[in-house]
Amino acid sequence: MDTLLLLPPSERVPEDLPPADAGPMLIARCRSFAPGHRIPAHRHARGQFLYSVAGTMGVRTPGQVWLVPPSRALWLPAGTEHVVHAHGDVHMRTLYLDATSAARLPARCAALDVTPLLRELIVRLTTPVDPAETEDTRDLAARLAVAEIGQLPACALALPLPQSADLAAWCEGWLREIGGVPGDALSAAPTSMSPRTLYRRFQQETGISFVRWRQQACLLEAVRRLAAGVAVTRVALDLGYDSPSAFTAMFRRALGASPRAFFARGANGSTAGDFA
Repeated sequence: MDTLLLLPPSERVPEDLPPADAGPMLIARCRSFAPGHRIPAHRHARGQFLYSVAGTMGVRTPGQVWLVPPSRALWLPAGTEHVVHAHGDVHMRTLYLDATSAARLPARCAALDVTPLLRELIVRLTTPVDPAETEDTRDLAARLAVAEIGQLPACALALPLPQSADLAAWCEGWLREIGGVPGDALSAAPTSMSPRTLYRRFQQETGISFVRWRQQACLLEAVRRLAAGVAVTRVALDLGYDSPSAFTAMFRRALGASPRAFFARGANGSTAGDFA
């Protein structure tokens, strides 16, 4: 059985992938999208390792919002419905794993840190075959990529969404307006909901407090803006922080690195000195 199948670039969503228990170990694909491009809701018969060598992707799965900047990836188990949005020019590199390889990864969706080694392997596996390259070399690269994927650490780039229609709609509106300083977010809550009810329902429906949810929403928006090249000072002030240092301290607590270190890894494929 072949280890790797490379699909040609195409706008079409590959719905006819070989099943996870048959066909090659890895199916690879390289695609590029312009800013604002949207891939509508779909799912795959195989688990999908979604990665971008350049550009940031926003991904929606049932009950979750994900942000996937360069040097991070999103693992989508087989059958997971998802929508993909391109924030800026996106150069997507995707690996579809067979059942044996997927068993090494989480049973649920997860944002994962991508090592410099894995980045180079993904680029190689999603690039048309060099005539001088042997089949054994490609086989080894594919197997090494699967082994590397299976030990990646998770990264906190997810935002849970409430299940109820009224609270979910309010959250969607708040996320659309996050470009300005949020101000007193409680005043924008559904008029029939008291602050106590809002806090209680957030905890019940998302698993985190309202305050924590709002902080996480700001973090994802900050990552999106920073990935687009907006200055740290501008992002910090736009999101309501008193100073860039306060924003940087929050960013480091959440993601284990300063904004500069976090994105330096994605820019040059190497781990910056203060990346945790």
